[in-house]
Amino acid sequence: MSNDQYYGGQQYDPYANGTGNANGNGQPNQGQQSPDVTQTWEGQTWDTTYQPAVSYEQVRADRAQAQQAAQQAPQGYQPQPQQQPYEPYASHQASYESYGAPAAYYAEPQPQPQPQPQPQQEQAHAHAQAHVQAAPAPAYAQAAPASVEQEPVPASAGEAGGPAWSSPTTSGNTRITDAQRARAEGRSPVIEPGIQPAALTAVLGLLIAAGAALGTYGLLLPLVLLQGLTAAGWFRLNGMWPARQGIALAFAGGLAADAALLATGREHAAGAILGTLGVWVLLCLVLQLRSHADPDERMYGLMATVASAALTVVATGLLGAEPDAVVVGGIAVAAAVVARALPLPGPVSLLAALLASAGAGIAAGGLTDLGTSGALLGLGAGVCALIGLRVASYDYPSRFVHMTAGVALPLTAAAPAVYLLGRALV
Repeated sequence: MSNDQYYGGQQYDPYANGTGNANGNGQPNQGQQSPDVTQTWEGQTWDTTYQPAVSYEQVRADRAQAQQAAQQAPQGYQPQPQQQPYEPYASHQASYESYGAPAAYYAEPQPQPQPQPQPQQEQAHAHAQAHVQAAPAPAYAQAAPASVEQEPVPASAGEAGGPAWSSPTTSGNTRITDAQRARAEGRSPVIEPGIQPAALTAVLGLLIAAGAALGTYGLLLPLVLLQGLTAAGWFRLNGMWPARQGIALAFAGGLAADAALLATGREHAAGAILGTLGVWVLLCLVLQLRSHADPDERMYGLMATVASAALTVVATGLLGAEPDAVVVGGIAVAAAVVARALPLPGPVSLLAALLASAGAGIAAGGLTDLGTSGALLGLGAGVCALIGLRVASYDYPSRFVHMTAGVALPLTAAAPAVYLLGRALV
């Protein structure tokens, strides 16, 4: 668009008002430059004073002439197919160059009377417009999918220097855990630990059975490992992490119960376990009363600490039970948790776990003095193990909960059944 449209049809002269570097007569001013005038470019540049206006009607006429010239070409001339869509543009570019300026300086069409075109010109003009409008369509249709496919992928937050995590979503973000995704999607809060924690539980149960067969001190090492996993897993299951003081207090309670039982003997196992439990509950209460946290938080911490200490101390029952009962119970728990982890429907998996524990009890009872009564002990240990496994699966547990509480709670929950049933059956 030319400058004539902005200045009343006259070419704009920045030196016509006498305030620039030249006066009205074209002579340079000798006085001081006006403060209202900005600095101008003095070097060589392109000639911008000549900007011809090309009307829309002239362009239409050029298109019609180019089309007529193309129709009157010799019949023997056959243009190549790949150059045919670009033929109108070449003729138009040649017509634009005849005016000495790019096509970007089109002037707006001015309403003025025009002579009526001939029918032949109208037909040629309509054919040219139809050809021009139809030619770019396939190119655009072919280029559109390419532009979509070649859309650049935005760089990740880690590459751009931002945080290496993203906001929680429900559409498959790999940075959030399965528990967080299940909670966001509103699914069941029960998430089974799976086959890996079940395999670890089975290994730990077999170690306990082998240690019991070796003797009291052979059982002590896997029992201490079980108590440590129980103390850490219960606090994490309740959402309290880090809780080093509570974990250390609960684990110390288990070690104290082990020491008391070893000092008093297996005959006084019940007194040693209950006495240690009472002392540790009182100790937990005193420590929570000295806390400066809110009352609700103190009550929650007290319940978690007491429960973790109680479970850790109760696991000492494996040390006070009969060795044959510990052997049968460890093997039965291992069989139950592995059968429960198999990909079976819910009721079928539960029934398979109970049958596996009873069968393992019968098999282990044949190796000990329990005989067929090992089926009852194995079934009782399997039921308690499934209860502990269910507790470790509740309230959207994380992977850490599965690898601690999911491993330890089945064996810890089975300890009272092994102790009581072993005393009754042996």
